Amino acid sequence: MAQFINKKEDVVVEALEGLLATAGVPLARLDGYPHIRVVVRADWDKSRVALVSGGGSGHEPAHAGFVGAGMLTAAICGDVFASPSVDAVLAGILAVTGPAGCLLIVKNYTGDRLNFGLAAERARAFGLNVEMVIVDDDIALPDLPQARGVAGTLFVHKIAGALAENGKDLDTVAKAARRVIAGTKSIGMSLDTCTVPGSPKEDRIPKGMAELGLGIHGEAGVEQVDFSGAQSAMVAVAQKLEAVVGERSHVALINNLGGTSVLEMSVLTHELIRSQIGVHVGHVVGPAAMMTSLDMRGFSISLYPADEEDLACLAMPVGPSAWPGLSKINPVSVVALPDGLKPVMPLASNHKPTRDFLTDCCEVMIAAEQDLNALDAKSGDGDTGSTLAGAARALISATDRLPLSDHTQLLRAIGLELSQTMGGSSGVLLAIFFAAAGDGASSGLPMRDALKAGLSRMQEIGGAGVGDRTMIDALAPALDGLADGFDAAAKAARQGADDTARMGRARAGRAAYVNSRQLEGNRDPGAEAVARLFEYLASRVRMD
Repeated sequence: MAQFINKKEDVVVEALEGLLATAGVPLARLDGYPHIRVVVRADWDKSRVALVSGGGSGHEPAHAGFVGAGMLTAAICGDVFASPSVDAVLAGILAVTGPAGCLLIVKNYTGDRLNFGLAAERARAFGLNVEMVIVDDDIALPDLPQARGVAGTLFVHKIAGALAENGKDLDTVAKAARRVIAGTKSIGMSLDTCTVPGSPKEDRIPKGMAELGLGIHGEAGVEQVDFSGAQSAMVAVAQKLEAVVGERSHVALINNLGGTSVLEMSVLTHELIRSQIGVHVGHVVGPAAMMTSLDMRGFSISLYPADEEDLACLAMPVGPSAWPGLSKINPVSVVALPDGLKPVMPLASNHKPTRDFLTDCCEVMIAAEQDLNALDAKSGDGDTGSTLAGAARALISATDRLPLSDHTQLLRAIGLELSQTMGGSSGVLLAIFFAAAGDGASSGLPMRDALKAGLSRMQEIGGAGVGDRTMIDALAPALDGLADGFDAAAKAARQGADDTARMGRARAGRAAYVNSRQLEGNRDPGAEAVARLFEYLASRVRMD
């Protein structure tokens, strides 16, 4: 898999240089590249307890991204997923530790424990006061005597960092760190493994499955579970956490493992709040990428039962911008629509043949969702099928409030419904089409002529015509063909849709921005949707 790196041997050094040049807080690095890679606070005067953490790289922004006022004093960076050397750790300790002493915050991995532990011993031999705490918050493997340290480490960085910034002594800071470690529980889930620079990607998670309890270095999880969406994923995570956390109010750290979109992380936050443990979550940190695993498409949840002092520490402003802050969970506030935007729907009426007809047409769009998305992915943003299917589902759910026995009013009502439920330009254009068709029908036009009036208005406002590689290439000939029946309309629509595959350039819609080579041989998804609908209508008439 291609990655935006140069040489894998240089990736950590070059990434640190990029961070140091743009951090926005006073940072520096120790001399000694490439063997000693230590990021330190440039404004540090050694008057307070120093906090030193680190480990393998690949977890960005951890750990160097959290160096700054109120959090870490220094971060020791190893190779990707590899512990830094003893000399690198010792260099960091010696660079930042003064009379107040130093606290090492170490994740529970053998290499980190050994290298940080030996460096601590050597630092003590220099006469420095050094304490070390081991973070072991991962609950994925309950029978493992040495649990891993994962994203819950950030709770320790933040609370201990706030206390150290406020001048607390080393004993107080270390005791608080151990208390936070004892109370923090974490577990992660991913849909895919990460890509280690210079190494082949491991594909061990099958499609339709998610891995629960995997490590931040790509280690295999405790089990693979069926994946059917964000809700089921969060339920599986919450069940593990529910078994080990108490009834107190907790802070949830919602961590992006690196490759999950911001949109997905917000959905997962929504699901956490409404999960079986949501009632015990009063505050959140995130959602944000904090302790990542390169590009892993996953997330982790860390819970900590914070008291008022802890909450104050978590809320205290810090220098590093990577810390997302603490937020209180509040009920969602809803403001009424302004006057004039509340929909005025015609009186609902029932007519079973019309209901069945409308529902069946909608089912055609729903069934075509994946095919249309695949077509759109070659010329647009891959969502035409989802947009049409979403509108179809909304129409089905709205049938009880539609004027099914009055086709003139029904066309207008469909236009209004689409304007509210269907996104993108296609939603606006179809809303215009149905609204104008309803106006035409109300003036006495036959249905075919009313639909053509809707098409004319849609072309007038949208600016597209036949030959521009849009849905109009199928819709216009289909409406013309209706004069000879649905078979003729379906054949005309299919011919129009097929013709779009031979059009080297689109002159309207999102495909107009796409290179002609990507368009050749691929039908326009909107035209394909129209063709499938008319083919269904023709088959329905033949069956009747």
